Amino acid sequence: MQKRNVWLGLLLLALMLGAGGRALWLWLDTPVERVSVRGDWDYANADYLRGQLAPLVRDARWLSVDLAELRQAALEIGWVKEVRVSRQWPDALAFELVEQEPITRWNDDQLLNVEGTPFDFAPLAAPEGLPDLAGPEGSSKEVLAYYRSLEKQLGRLDLALDQLRLEPRGAWRLQLTDGAWVMLGRHQREARLARLMASWRHELNRYAGAIRYIDLRYPNGVAVAWHGDSPRTADAVSEDPS
Repeated sequence: MQKRNVWLGLLLLALMLGAGGRALWLWLDTPVERVSVRGDWDYANADYLRGQLAPLVRDARWLSVDLAELRQAALEIGWVKEVRVSRQWPDALAFELVEQEPITRWNDDQLLNVEGTPFDFAPLAAPEGLPDLAGPEGSSKEVLAYYRSLEKQLGRLDLALDQLRLEPRGAWRLQLTDGAWVMLGRHQREARLARLMASWRHELNRYAGAIRYIDLRYPNGVAVAWHGDSPRTADAVSEDPS
């Protein structure tokens, strides 16, 4: 009889603790009333961040909200590169955000960060003056790496890039800051680039403002198209470009 009473007492104690724990949970798990945002921002702004975060915390409750899930959702915000989320007593959430650092445009409607990862910039405007890169889906790191290589090589001629594009079939073309396009094609890029640099040093630099495009897709020659009246006869060779 005494043993039975002991077990009964333990059962009642467990029930009381369970009920108390449940009541404590419900008392603590109140709706999230405040959201704070921390971080240094050069491109985004408070209105943008509040607008992006508001749907994520709508109807969230302080204790039961899944912080890992909330972090993943916040990482989908275009200008956010890294997120840390924490609870703040008694009813607030704190977001510590790291902003993306854009270095180029990408396919017109995105930007690339320093790692070559695309991100959406809308509804904010893209920063002005960024070079414009483009390529098929999944090629952003390759295009950015080649842009950096070209930037160094062309810099020796005091030339700068305005655009670099990788076409779906694998051909490359670039635009210099003075507006001239350069067709590199799909093959022998380094040899063709060396030919461009030699031609530029030898003669083309004198006509930089008059060049519409330079076609390097020939085995041995360089074809030049001019704006309006040509300062000299084009150098096109007879072979078909590839």
